[in-house]
Amino acid sequence: MEKAIISLTLIKNKQKINDINAYLLIAFAFALPLTVAGANIIDAFIVLLWLARGTFKEDWNEVKNNKVVLAVLGFYLLHIVGLLWTEDMQWGLHILKKETKFLMIPIFMLFIRREHIKYYIYAFLLAMSLSEILSYGVWFEIIPEFKNATVNNPTPFMSHISYNPLLAFAIYLLLTSMLFNKNLSRNEKIIRMVFIITMSVNMFITGGRAGQVMYFVMLVIVLFQYYNRQIIKSVIISFIMLPLIFILAYNSSNLFQKRVDMALYNIKNYDNNKHNSIGERLTFWINSYEIYINNNIVFGVGTGDFRNEYKKVNQKNTPKIANTDNPHNMYVLELVQFGLIGVFSLLSILFFQIIHALRCKEKILKYIGITLPLLFSVIMLSDSYLLGHYTGMLFIFFSAFLYKDYNDKNLNQDKVLM
Repeated sequence: MEKAIISLTLIKNKQKINDINAYLLIAFAFALPLTVAGANIIDAFIVLLWLARGTFKEDWNEVKNNKVVLAVLGFYLLHIVGLLWTEDMQWGLHILKKETKFLMIPIFMLFIRREHIKYYIYAFLLAMSLSEILSYGVWFEIIPEFKNATVNNPTPFMSHISYNPLLAFAIYLLLTSMLFNKNLSRNEKIIRMVFIITMSVNMFITGGRAGQVMYFVMLVIVLFQYYNRQIIKSVIISFIMLPLIFILAYNSSNLFQKRVDMALYNIKNYDNNKHNSIGERLTFWINSYEIYINNNIVFGVGTGDFRNEYKKVNQKNTPKIANTDNPHNMYVLELVQFGLIGVFSLLSILFFQIIHALRCKEKILKYIGITLPLLFSVIMLSDSYLLGHYTGMLFIFFSAFLYKDYNDKNLNQDKVLM
């Protein structure tokens, strides 16, 4: 009798923790684009409650067959193993700590509820809409400049490096909802269209070039998803629509025009002037490739040795350019740290995400699940976006519910999506 009472108490406590964490995930979705501290506090509460639940064997059994989870754990394990041949253990542990956030994917999955998917998306979009409104407020000088937001580059709460990718993904979510949710009323579609337009304008009054590239790639993906197997039609419309949007943005936004002209000029004059964001990135990549060639091409330099190895090569090749601890390219970083194994491990995450999404029967979830890794595969060429807080946590949080193995396979999508 006493054992039965204890078992019943444990079940009730587990259910209570499950309920609390399920709603904390909605709060996390809202906090993610707005506050690092707030998101971290919610994150910590979720972990502490999970630890208090103490059902680790049961939890592992729930996620152990998920290939996305296994790929993520393999990627993280590689950073641990890479400490064995690193010389700078302090920096190696620093990198390992930054990548520890990937462990939140399986932990989040344990508390994700399929019927809450629309609330995760709505909470994220609400936070991005608030950011957009504040951005316009600063741009029109209605409210004073604050945090990262200035009149010339109004990106509140985070830098334009992170803001524009999040904004591009928010626009994609709104487009997907408007195009593929057949149950939306006319007014609901109009509201989405208004925010799609205003967010698109906001994209080009801020300075995040990677996010702007992500925006154009996103539009192409949407066209191919909307026209499905009509490839020629998708290609023709892409060739017409993208240049028109680019020309409109180029002639309407001084900041966008300046950033485009500057990028083209810096690429053209790279040999004469490397002291700019484009020139430095190209230098980082060239020097990083030399590190890779001169060291173990299979296993790399280890988790913590990129920084020191880069200093040696930079001092020899480009001593006037500042040293870096990050080549601003996720693929290059993994290549130098872990060789071909590192790149393979990173790509395996994206690959299994797409495979999982292709098997999803619900159109909107399938499309979002395919688009997330495709967009990140592009922007990771210009920076190590999985290391950053905002973009890294966006990838992790959406991965948790997009690639979870749900038991209720036949649940009507209209009940769970936006």
